[in-house]
Amino acid sequence: MASKPKQLLAELTHPGPHEVLRGDLALVGLPGVVFTPRAGLGLPAIAFGHGWLQPPHQYRQLLQHLASWGIVAAAPATQKGPLPSHRLLAADLLTTLDVVTTVRLGPDGISVDPGKLGLAGHSTGGGSAVLAAAQDAQAEHPRIRAVATITAAQTLPPAHEAARAITVPGMHLAADGDLVAPAVGHAEAIANGWGGDDVQLRLLGKASHLGVTEGRHWSQLIMHGKPHRGTQQLTRALFTAFFLTHLTGTDKYRPLLEADVKRAPIEREEEPAH
Repeated sequence: MASKPKQLLAELTHPGPHEVLRGDLALVGLPGVVFTPRAGLGLPAIAFGHGWLQPPHQYRQLLQHLASWGIVAAAPATQKGPLPSHRLLAADLLTTLDVVTTVRLGPDGISVDPGKLGLAGHSTGGGSAVLAAAQDAQAEHPRIRAVATITAAQTLPPAHEAARAITVPGMHLAADGDLVAPAVGHAEAIANGWGGDDVQLRLLGKASHLGVTEGRHWSQLIMHGKPHRGTQQLTRALFTAFFLTHLTGTDKYRPLLEADVKRAPIEREEEPAH
């Protein structure tokens, strides 16, 4: 008997069954962090783009949560200054996926399946993930299978224009209280520009631009918003459901992706014709 969306949400709010290891991408020439399950072969992996002025450790629990559910999650720590290049961060996200698919991870030789790769990001890191996916879509052999963002912000070049090239599934979480990158000109514009039919926009209630970030950081003094436990939990659960569904082929969590969730209703959804 299939689980109900509420049950699936509750399940994915908790850490998964895997013990998690933390690694340093700098050991292979790219500053950043990677979280992996302790063991596993042919694992899915995502590269995560940090938001404006946000170091990757602001997302530690999110990345760790994904790894606990069997997804290798890596975040480059580049372009952290006040004038970042979104194009270069996009390139670094793709390089990060190159690294995790070619370098031995963990003491027991964890491996990543190059056919199970995704991109994610927050704020301009979400916009950069869209730029990276668009770049990948134009490659001779595209690798990206899914893209998820949280309070995505527009980039240079514009993420909503780059989105036209993307046909893989997309999920964009916007915040109803986002004064930095309001949904209408950012996440909503990206979702509306999506090249494929399988794209979803959700509006998170009681959420701000920085709701998904963790802990204190000086950027909170100059940017509206602050960490919010409810936003973090929803993002962890929905990202996990999304990537498990689209990177591993399981349908167990699809009912959650297709349902309105309390404080995260679906604002826009298109599904491919069956």
